[in-house]
Amino acid sequence: MVSQTQYPEARRGLVTALSLYACLGCVIFAVTILIADFVVPDHDWIADTISDLGAGRYEFIVDIGIYAFSAALIATALLAAHLHLGGWEWSLGLLGLALLGLIVFLVGARNEYGDQDNEGVVIHIYLVYALGLLLLLVPLALARGARLHSPGHARILIGLALLWLVSAPVFFFLPTDIDGLYERYLGVIAMAMVATLAHLSRRVCG
Repeated sequence: MVSQTQYPEARRGLVTALSLYACLGCVIFAVTILIADFVVPDHDWIADTISDLGAGRYEFIVDIGIYAFSAALIATALLAAHLHLGGWEWSLGLLGLALLGLIVFLVGARNEYGDQDNEGVVIHIYLVYALGLLLLLVPLALARGARLHSPGHARILIGLALLWLVSAPVFFFLPTDIDGLYERYLGVIAMAMVATLAHLSRRVCG
């Protein structure tokens, strides 16, 4: 474990603020989805995906959550860069977190989902593929550095990556009457990764 004396009070304060926001961003995302599930007319949260909530009259509700989660990923990337627990894998992992934040932001900003938008260059599906790949590789890349300070957190990161590996591809083969519920389950895995890294940062910094 790294000694707290290596981290001045101001540095620990920054880590605390970033880690708290990372968790808060996940909560905001979850809450906006829940609100939209009740507000959007004729919405079936089991059959309809989060993307369906992101189009139409009430799209701003989920967009707030998407941007909050995007910022949470950026905050987690800043945490990883600030503490840098060593190795080229950790460097790649923190860059992957920043890229995840950008991808999630673009998913919300491009607004190419739910409304069958096909004008111009539609990149939503490519963003989804990139998101899926990064959510597998990022926790694996960060696990080695995490293990040096907290083997438990490393095991959680590896477990989440393996869970994502076996779970994410299934989404593309599900019938449309249950894919909304399954997409929410995948979202929980992504948020669990953020929460794990936020907690690890607080533990390392003290």
